[in-house]
Amino acid sequence: MQTAYRICPLCEATCGLKLTIDTGRITGVRGDRDDVFSSGFICPKGAALGQLDSDPDRLRRPMVRHGESWTETGWAEAFAIVERGLMGVIERHGRLSVATYLGNPNVHTLAGQMYAGEFAKTVGSPNVYSASTVDQMPKHVSSGLLFGDPLAIPVPDLDRTDHLLLLGANPVESNGSLCTAPDFPGRLKKLRKRGGRLVVVDPRRTRTSALADQHVAIRPGTDAYLLFAMVHTLFEEGLADPGPLASHIEGMEALPPLAEAFTPERVEQVCAVPAEGIRTLARDLAQAPTAAVYARIGTTTVEFGTLTSWLVDVLNLLTGNLDRSGGAMFPLAPHRRRGSGRGRGFQLGRWHSRVSGLPEVKGELPAATLAEEIATPGEGQVRALVTIAGNPVLSTPGGDRLDRALSGLEFMVSVDPYLNETTRHADVILPPPPPSQSAHYDLAFNELAIRNNARYSPAPVPLTDDRVDECEILARLIQIAAGRGATAPPAEVDDRLIERELAKAAADPASPVYGAEAAKLAEELYPGTPAERRLDMKLRLGAYGDGFGADAEGLSLRRLLAEPHGIDLGPLQQRIPEVLKTVSGRVEVCPDPIVADIGRLREGLEARRDALVLIGRRHLRSNNSWMHNVPALTGGTNTCTLQVHPDDAERLGLQHDATALVRSRSGQLQVTVERTEAVPAGVVSLPHGWGHGAPGTRTEVAAADPGVNANVLTDPAVIDPLSGTAVLNGVPVDVLPAP
Repeated sequence: MQTAYRICPLCEATCGLKLTIDTGRITGVRGDRDDVFSSGFICPKGAALGQLDSDPDRLRRPMVRHGESWTETGWAEAFAIVERGLMGVIERHGRLSVATYLGNPNVHTLAGQMYAGEFAKTVGSPNVYSASTVDQMPKHVSSGLLFGDPLAIPVPDLDRTDHLLLLGANPVESNGSLCTAPDFPGRLKKLRKRGGRLVVVDPRRTRTSALADQHVAIRPGTDAYLLFAMVHTLFEEGLADPGPLASHIEGMEALPPLAEAFTPERVEQVCAVPAEGIRTLARDLAQAPTAAVYARIGTTTVEFGTLTSWLVDVLNLLTGNLDRSGGAMFPLAPHRRRGSGRGRGFQLGRWHSRVSGLPEVKGELPAATLAEEIATPGEGQVRALVTIAGNPVLSTPGGDRLDRALSGLEFMVSVDPYLNETTRHADVILPPPPPSQSAHYDLAFNELAIRNNARYSPAPVPLTDDRVDECEILARLIQIAAGRGATAPPAEVDDRLIERELAKAAADPASPVYGAEAAKLAEELYPGTPAERRLDMKLRLGAYGDGFGADAEGLSLRRLLAEPHGIDLGPLQQRIPEVLKTVSGRVEVCPDPIVADIGRLREGLEARRDALVLIGRRHLRSNNSWMHNVPALTGGTNTCTLQVHPDDAERLGLQHDATALVRSRSGQLQVTVERTEAVPAGVVSLPHGWGHGAPGTRTEVAAADPGVNANVLTDPAVIDPLSGTAVLNGVPVDVLPAP
């Protein structure tokens, strides 16, 4: 029996856990009260880590497909098969014929963050797809255009704000997203307890809106109109005041003319929020001592996702709350170096998809195009696919079409612990070890934390003989893709990356190691795994690092290992202009791509919106498609039902617990009806990530309660043009009793 500490990898809150381990198995999970960031908070997902870790359906050894059957094989044999299959496709059709899909769990693992992107670069194909374009890509695009860096995403300073306007987010269920905040619900309660105000804009009556001072039931997909009318009000009533940031803004004079058409009176017919209510929202925001606007997936997976994300930060800026204590601030992750306040800016559309000509964004093509790139013959057709921790059959639009397309690939390899709806098409599955046998550091979520901190979790349980660390799995795939072969030492990947980054740092006059010899610096790195050596380098060169001896009190991996509960690095600080990477060195508030897309928004003022529309929903015990096989997290209210308002149910002849037929222009499905006033009339709701139990899968618990795949109803052709993000919310549907 032993005790170990582990950062939870199951959602974006990154809570500290205290594990009880008996003979290599997690037998107890509690919140770590001494964790510097989460202070003991734990949710049902974290409490179920032991069940997920020891799931009997979790693959332990590589699997090779022979027709419809599967056999286990050794790791050397599996990598040899991958080399023959992948390189064979490259030799026959070129590197453009290989595609990479990176799923949501990649941002929850150290391996996914350190190696998955490097693998895609090594393949050398523009066909890179990820869960970002069914989730948060609009926020990356708006941040890239405003601040020059798609990773410079402001987060609400939750613990110090006096007023929080929250749109399309349900952090009581999701634990927060693009805002890393353990115990988000508790922080909202504290906001109100100290006299602050919480306003929630959401079509559904969620558990988050139940905590609010005010719930605004907006029509799905119209948040951009509401926010633009608020901008209009700020200028009309003389409330727009960026404060000290005024000298750091480029293009401010162009904003009032852009907002002119979006008066509250014109907008109320679109978003179903009264004009005077819109004005009050704007006044309250401007007049609060401090305030922050925060929006999430309900505002990004819609037709104007990027414009909405842009308007969120325009409002933060116009009310003087951007980069201000209590407002929306930029975290400084410990592995990041401070910036110079100027850069090369952010570009869109550096290449385009082969079939539909859709632009690249942040090195990726829209996930909605993957099926057509596989199924459409011609030069550059995708003939091989590598998925890393992704289940796009369930999580991307037109999932049934992608399911059919995958069967036509010449070769497919998946890094995944499950035989699921996507990986059942693979020729080889390479399963990573469970969380108990994996080290952890949050490269992604430290970039979004509401308080700067550093925490590292060594693997609590040693790897068993039949498993290979995920870092090594991905490093070996990189060696294969580079043409070095399946038997090339995986540590060479890290050696090359370390050599490259240290040489760059040594040549930078602003670096603490300027002028040093890169090879000697490498010798000083922590003598652990290759991934730990590279992490140590990032920490030591980062904003709080020891600079390889330049600051004796600075961060290093050794110091983190000595602090199992983490190191608190203090509240968020002002970072403009240092955080900017725009060419001008200023916040470019009216970038050309945004201005061009406003015409599309303006045209929508005249559009009719009388159709029944579909939206998604979150549940505290779910995380997309990858947590439905854990018994402790299933059942109860975590069900896949179609929520329908009683008035709509009466009108349509839908009975509670009966079956409805739901049709869109993309597809149709049958699902159980749940009559509830949680959704307004005119709106129906289905959760995301269900539809389990396809033939050939091995997820017994999930298959027992499979639900339906909502993405059968979403149209791959309908996307936000600036970000390539699929429109998953506000989808027009017809609903009728099932025959």
